[in-house]
Parts: sequence; structure tokens; C-alpha cells
Amino acid sequence: MAKALAPYRAKRNFGRTPEPAAGKGRSGRTLSFVVQKHAARRLHYDLRLEWRGVLKSWAVTKEPLQDPTIKRLAVEVEDHPLAYGSFAGTIPAGEYGAGTVEIWDRGRWSPRDPTQVDADLAAGHLKFTLDGTRMRGGFALIRMKPKSNERNPGRNWLLIKERDDTAPVEIKQGGWLPFQHCLPAAAPPTGASWIHELKLDGYRLQCAVAKGRVTLRTRSGLDWTARFPSIAKAAAALPDSILDGEAVALNDQGLPDFAALQAALSGERDAHLVFFAFDLLRDGPVDTRNLPQRERKDRLAKLIARSRSDRLRYLEDFTAPGDAVLRSACRLSMEGVVSKRVDRPYTAGRSGHWIKTKCRGTEEVVIGGWSMTQRGTGIGALLVGARRDGRLAYLGRVGTGFGADRSRRLLEALGKLRRKTTPFDGRQPARTSDVNWAEPQLVAQVAFAGWTEEGLLRQASFVALREDKPAEEVEMATMSPVEPRTTPAPAPRSERLTNPGRVLWPATDVEPDITKAMLAEYYARMAPRLLQQLRGRPLSILRTPDGIEGERFFQRHAMRGSSPLLKQVRIPGQVKPFLMVEDEGGLLALAQISATELHPWGASADNPERPDRLVFDLDPGPGVPFAAVRNAAKRLRALLAEHRLTGFARLSGGKGIHVVVPIAAPRRGRQPDWPRAKSVALAISRLLEAEDPANFTTRLAKSARGGRIFLDYLRNDRLATAIASWSPRARPGAPVAMPVSWAALARSERPDDHRLAPLLRGRMPRDPWDGISDAAAPLPMLEPPPAPRRR
Repeated sequence: MAKALAPYRAKRNFGRTPEPAAGKGRSGRTLSFVVQKHAARRLHYDLRLEWRGVLKSWAVTKEPLQDPTIKRLAVEVEDHPLAYGSFAGTIPAGEYGAGTVEIWDRGRWSPRDPTQVDADLAAGHLKFTLDGTRMRGGFALIRMKPKSNERNPGRNWLLIKERDDTAPVEIKQGGWLPFQHCLPAAAPPTGASWIHELKLDGYRLQCAVAKGRVTLRTRSGLDWTARFPSIAKAAAALPDSILDGEAVALNDQGLPDFAALQAALSGERDAHLVFFAFDLLRDGPVDTRNLPQRERKDRLAKLIARSRSDRLRYLEDFTAPGDAVLRSACRLSMEGVVSKRVDRPYTAGRSGHWIKTKCRGTEEVVIGGWSMTQRGTGIGALLVGARRDGRLAYLGRVGTGFGADRSRRLLEALGKLRRKTTPFDGRQPARTSDVNWAEPQLVAQVAFAGWTEEGLLRQASFVALREDKPAEEVEMATMSPVEPRTTPAPAPRSERLTNPGRVLWPATDVEPDITKAMLAEYYARMAPRLLQQLRGRPLSILRTPDGIEGERFFQRHAMRGSSPLLKQVRIPGQVKPFLMVEDEGGLLALAQISATELHPWGASADNPERPDRLVFDLDPGPGVPFAAVRNAAKRLRALLAEHRLTGFARLSGGKGIHVVVPIAAPRRGRQPDWPRAKSVALAISRLLEAEDPANFTTRLAKSARGGRIFLDYLRNDRLATAIASWSPRARPGAPVAMPVSWAALARSERPDDHRLAPLLRGRMPRDPWDGISDAAAPLPMLEPPPAPRRR
């Protein structure tokens, strides 16, 4: 065995590489195998079979498949020690095989004839069975006949999957066919040779119909027929065919809703499931893949027209300019568009004939680790990344979007993938003391507000696991990860509005007219900032349809006929649903209805009884100068710090200053409820009032406020709201509620210093509240002291 491992030892410097040193190996009762994905100079997959105390090894040039029709070149390399079967990590630059190694599959293997393994290897014809997660059933390694100019004759083999019960049924029957995939792009292609389809937010499936028997498979070959019985039943009436399409769940507005699809598949609630077919791969006995895209779609349209079920629908295509179709898709809150060359055949794999362009900030990412909540009972954050040049690049933390059920399911899945070292190559998380590392096999869909200057996801929220997408296919999109990106806006915003020229804020001596179109443009520009404050929270709005000088009304609940771009959320005890904004399309819908102030809850919609922030509104009475309000905010900040709470300052855009405090659940116990939050806010306000009753009051009566600052703790009630940071105010000059650093607050001269027009045209300001969630802390045990007596 020492002689067998001599080449392995000779090629490596074990003082630099983390690979295991060659040593004695002990075989178990069964023979093990491992496939390691190796992102070296060229990405490949190392197949290793345990035999006689070592791992016999082959470098497979492409991903091994369960398809018997596809052969893979496998280059024989040196034997490896048994300990290598559990190795995963990064081989440093300059060392042999430099690059990242991941466990792609592992399990047991058994030779067809255990007594003939050595002879079969020598003869170049080894048949064996694998029992792994990805690779199962019979395989064969066949040595290729050496070529005259070959540098290492006898080292090239073919890895072949045998036709057995582990091969997908459709493959054996000529039914399942490799999928064509899209290349991502920053903008749709142009020209008459392209058609454009709406990109649906669902599960990509291939629907094979053979004599009334239907099989639905994912692009990785998994049989998901049982998960979509209503679609399978509807498709059974079709003639023999193979369709490519997307299974979606439709919401009340008839739009795809991925969260509803997840809930339906997990049995949490019913949903209307529909299969949108967009391509035809086989029509009866005819293989249509070599036909042009346009002809395939025309055949498909006729086929679907014969179906009488609402579960099967034809996905229309458009010949309008791609950017116009994309804008329409974004207005409908769709995921984006897929553009296809009309004259091209259906080609397996990725090619430039299919192009996808997304419109809102959602991406698929690979989970490489996780942290727990402070109580240790659920997911605190996911650490995620994506492939870049074959390596897993770190993209940041996903810290919201986990309900109790989602958290439990994620922990069950991640617990099986636990590993000791980071799977990320290059830059690592800034904090790793709380991290549990995971094999990068799970794919998550996340929503996010944009990118930080460091190229990390900003304010990312978990949407769902993507069971239909292999982790190795999740690559960085073509958009720059440094530039914030939400909905593309190549066309003027006014095209999407009614009465875009209506003046909402009349001009003042120093500020111009602000029109409805300008409000829409401001919401679009500030979407990454605003969505950090609004996404996932019930929302109240102040509307001024005829401008701030006309009639105004405060709207808390969704109204009949509300735009489908505005989400609706049910709150216990409320008859009508509340509004909620999830993306830039929702902000555009708010501009359409002249929402000139945005007031979110202090709790998320998925946990409305548990506030996650306190708001102190320092409201000066008549005659109180702004310098006194600044000083009051400074004193409140110090008082909060004494109780281990962190305050963040906001110029209200009105008369005063808000101090916002992020709060978290204690190590033991639940997140505080509204009565508890209100009680602590009152207690802290009363402490400040007791220190200086001549300048502070907690009394609501206006008669008590003369010359004093009212410490408004009432923002911390169940149905109470506070203005969002970056929201305009319906006041002359269009001031904005501006989050500021404490240093900037000390220099501020007015609470309405910041205006919409300069923010719309000027340089994008830094967000001083970036990282506010990381500062969350449990509430102290405080009870409100009695109010000071007035003389």
C-alpha cells in the first residue's frame, strides 16, 4: 500500500496543503465510494472507489449522469488514501490540484464480481453498482484504446451508466429528455429574431404523456408526479407527447405566487396549481426538438387547445421589444422575461438561444452555513453564496423570512449536511464564532434590497428552498454584484402612471413643484432604502390625491380594487387585510395612488404580536428650539445605553426627532409582546422625565407641553405606526424622514433639512442605519415609575 500511495505523496507538500497525508488505511465491512467536485484549473469530478486499502481514482471531466445514453471521459489518476474520502476544502494556489474540493456524492459500492476486480482493472473493463445519493445502480468503467499521440496511454476510460431500474423511467422508454436552460443577462436581447415570454415563479417540470400515463419530472430527473396529482390528472387526456413548462400556484389576482406553491406542496393550504407549457419536445412519435422554436410553439398551442382543463395552459409569447415586455412583467410583479430565438432548435444545456432577464431583487443562492437565534431554538441566519468561476463565493447572511415551521424544516435538512470547515472560497464572513458550516447542497430563493459596496446581499430575506435546482448550477448572474438592482427602469416612470403631471407638493420659495411622476421616480430610486423599512411589515399610508393642500386621508386597510402589486396581509382581530409592500412594483403602485407618507408597523406581518423595535418620538412643544430636541435625543441615547439598548436617530421631516431601538428576544423566553414593549417605552420616557421635568413630559394633554418636549411612547402600541425612514412627508417643500448618524444629528439645524427634490437628483446618500438588525438586544426588566407631580 505504501508503494501504491508513493505517487500521491510525491505530488504534495503536506506542510501547505490541507489534504490528508498518506498513511495506513482500514477498510470497513463494506466498500465506500466518493465523488468530489474539484474546481481546479478545470472543473471536474473525482470518482474514487475503495479497494485494497486505497481509493482507486478517476477524474471525470463532466458531471456524472444517470443517463445511459451519455458517456463521460474518466482519466485515471494516482491512488488516494482512504482518509481522502472525507476531505473537503481548498488546496492553496501553487500546490498540485489547487482549487476547492467538495463532497458531491458518497456511499457504498460493490463490484459485479468481487473475485475479479484486479483482473477487471488490468483488463480495462470494470462493472460495479453504486449506492449513493446522486449515483445509484449499475455503472461500468471501460478503458479506451490508446491513440498514437496520447501522452499517458492507457489512462483514459469511459464512465457509463447501465440501463437498469435506477435510470429514470422516461430515459428507458425514450421519454425523459435533457432540459434546455437559460443564460442570465442584464437586459433582454433585441431584434425580430427573438420572442419573449413571461418568466414564471414556480417549478420547472417536464410532462411526459404515454397512452394516458403521465410522469412529471424535474430537470434533475426526480419524479414529482405524486406532488402534482391535479396536473397529472389533467395531462392524462393529452395525446402522447413531452411538454416542457412550469408548475405554478396562482393567487387571488391570478398571478404566480411561489410562497403559495410551497405552502400547497407542504400541505399547509390549498392553492390553484397550473402547468404552463412553453415548449414541445415530442409530438406523438415525432421528435420535435430539431424544429425551430416558432414551429414547436405553434404545435404546442394546438395541442394545449385540445385540453379542456384549466390546469393546463399555453404560455403566450410576445414579439414586442424585449425591454417593453420586461417593463410589463415588472408591473405585474412577475419574475422577469425569457427571450428565445425563433429559428433555433431545442438544445440541451445552456446556450445563448434562451436568455433570462429578472426584474426584481430575487436570486437563487447556495446555503453554506447557518447560525442560531439567541435562544438557540431556530434559524438566526443563513450564510449563502453562489458559483463564480467554478468556486463558491460568499454573498452574505439571510436573516429574515423564517417562520417556526420553515426554521424547523431547514434545521432538519442542514443537520444532515453539517461539516467542520467553510465551503466558501476566498472572502469569508466577518463573524464565524456562531456559524455551523454545511455542505453546499441546498438551494434557497431569497429576496433582497440590493447589493452593498462590498458585493454582499443587502437586507436579504428567505423565500423558500428550491428543491428543483442543483446547487452546482447556481452561478452569479451577469449583473454587477456591486450595483444595487431592483426593477429595471429604462423607460420614463410617467408612462406607468395616470395623471403623471399632477402637482402633489406645490413649489415653495426654495423647492420646485413635485409631481406624481417625480414621486414615482423617487420611490424607484430609493427602493433599496425604503424596502429595508417596509418589506414584510403591515403598512399604513397617507394619501393626498389632489396634492398636500387638498383632501387627505390616512389609509390603514387594503381597499377594494387595490393594485395587485400591493400585497395584502391578514392580521388577527382585524376584519380587513392590511397593505404590505414587497418590491419596487409595490412602491410604484403607492405612487399611483398618491401615497405621500409611508407608516410601517414595528412588527413583521408573519409575527404581528411581537414587535421588533421601539420608537421614541421627541415632539417639541411651542417655543422649544431644535437645539433642545437634539440635546434630548442625545440624553435619551445615553439612557438607553445604560440599559444595553442601542438607539438610531431619525429627523422626522416634521417638528422633532425619532429614536428607534431594535429589540430581540431574550436568551430565555419569547420576544416581548406589545403591552410589554409599550410598558418599557413608557418606563424609559418616565425616567428621562423624572430627571428633568421642566423640559420633558409624558402627558398627552397639549396644555402640559408648553416649553417642554413630549416623549411620545404611544408609537409602541399594536396598531400604532411611525413614519418610515426615507419616506416623504405631506408638508410644504416635500421634506423626507431622514435617518442620520449621531454625528450628523449634532450638525443638523432643522428636523426637515432633507428634501425630496435634492435626494431625487443628487448623489445617493450612505445609509447610516445599515446593520440596525445586528444591534438588536432584549428589553430590560423595567416598570414605569409614577409620573412626576406638576407644580
